[in-house]
Amino acid sequence: MFETDFPCIVLAGGLGTRMQSLAPNLPKSLIPVLGRPFIEWQFEWLVAQGIRNVIVCIGHLGADIRRHVGNGESFDLRVTYVDEGDTLRGTAGAIRLAADELGLATPVYVLYGDSLLDVSIADVTSRYLEVGLPALMTVFRNDRQWEESNAVFDGRLVTTYEKHSAQRLPDMFYVDYGLLMVNSGVIDDLVPAGEFADLADVMNRLSTSGLLAGFEASRRFFEIGSPEGLNSLEEHLTAMRSGDP
Repeated sequence: MFETDFPCIVLAGGLGTRMQSLAPNLPKSLIPVLGRPFIEWQFEWLVAQGIRNVIVCIGHLGADIRRHVGNGESFDLRVTYVDEGDTLRGTAGAIRLAADELGLATPVYVLYGDSLLDVSIADVTSRYLEVGLPALMTVFRNDRQWEESNAVFDGRLVTTYEKHSAQRLPDMFYVDYGLLMVNSGVIDDLVPAGEFADLADVMNRLSTSGLLAGFEASRRFFEIGSPEGLNSLEEHLTAMRSGDP
């Protein structure tokens, strides 16, 4: 069975504005999914994939996450925390804070705190090490089915990544799947210390410089960033339980 000491950073510090009407006093990571806080589903998947070391970047209502998860022992994980407090630094800024506080020296996985994936981390890691580039993005060919496509993938590289652009290229059929691998140099060189920084901007710069490897996932991801996403995830998990994937 695959097992790695590379840590996985879980980005769980956001405000979750689209979910506040449904769960105004809960961070997204603790929103119930079929009766269990979402982060438990994420941790269960990470453990099954061979992850043992998790860094949770918290901010909004982060103390609630810390109380629920603790040191991770009950999940068979080693969990540490990086707290942005009330001044959120953005997705890349949170990673830079983790690097500065914890002295990250190895490649790290980065997982969005509202995504539940179905991809082999062993295969992702193998591709990352094989290609030898500073970063890798998992992508999924969604052809604009579930959300707007934002990436161009040529089978080896993500040659363009544009999360926020309203102008979509005609060959932009892929979407960011929600799992990245980056080395410490990317964090040190492209993310300014102590400032707000968006991970999407960092990935865009890497893609247009030919430095962003890609790995294509074959099954769609689910997320709880919106009430519709939560409903879809619960329907999927219910179908899986009944043997009807």
